Amino acid sequence: MRIIVVGATGTIGSAVVAALSTRHEVVAVGNKNGAIRVDLASIESIAQLFQTVGRFDALVCAAGRAAFGILDDLKDADFQLGLTNKLMGQVNLVRFGRKQMRDNGSFTLTSGVLSREPMKGSASISMVNAGLEGFARAAALELPRGIRINVVSPPWVTETLIARKMDPSIGLPAATVAQAYLAGVEGTATGQALDPRAFAVT
Repeated sequence: MRIIVVGATGTIGSAVVAALSTRHEVVAVGNKNGAIRVDLASIESIAQLFQTVGRFDALVCAAGRAAFGILDDLKDADFQLGLTNKLMGQVNLVRFGRKQMRDNGSFTLTSGVLSREPMKGSASISMVNAGLEGFARAAALELPRGIRINVVSPPWVTETLIARKMDPSIGLPAATVAQAYLAGVEGTATGQALDPRAFAVT
């Protein structure tokens, strides 16, 4: 399959590219790096991405920005960041991309565990993540030509925790998280929020 990976240079994105490249053609898309780039906050940039790439079989998005902060400190711009970038950016990948996607293709987007396991400071992010999961459930009922859509809801990633000098024991390695994206691309489910913890080897 020919698979677009948005956020291909990030911690999760790099692991997804590694997992997919062994048996698929991967079109790596970055934000600031790489031969092909996209700005999720720009409809024009997203439209140009699909004009550049052309026909494809699947799209994975492991990107999207949202603000973390105590509710009393969050400004309108903080909420708007998540709505414009992580939420509508991924929604627009589906809206524009489905026209170039081949029959029986799939979208695999990224929300996050904070949609169902919130914490102090996650009001904006939890809202955006839950919105993405709701969008996927509803869009799955309408997408034509056998096209599927799922959302991966990653927990804390071990590599990110280490980089932030936090306790890595509460995280999941990026390579394990990538298995949930692989399931989204190669499986048959649609309208689901996939929890990478289900793919962890015990």
